[in-house]
Amino acid sequence: MTHVIAEPCVTVKDKACVDVCPVDCIHGEDADAQLYINPIDCIDCTLCVDACPVTAIFAEEDLPDQWSSYIKSNADYFPT
Repeated sequence: MTHVIAEPCVTVKDKACVDVCPVDCIHGEDADAQLYINPIDCIDCTLCVDACPVTAIFAEEDLPDQWSSYIKSNADYFPT
């Protein structure tokens, strides 16, 4: 399981989640619409979930169906 950043982050990009991540797996450039979680580096500590002021971060298995496309967009942000 990994965590996914979904639609509530779009255009908000509050970086409180970045500040609490112990493995530095949350990234996003200024030009990006949102922040992204690297699914390979995420250790599922859930610190980012509590830090997010717009409730945009979900465990992959808890992601609302309407935002399921964000699983792929988070993964695709990071080259393999």
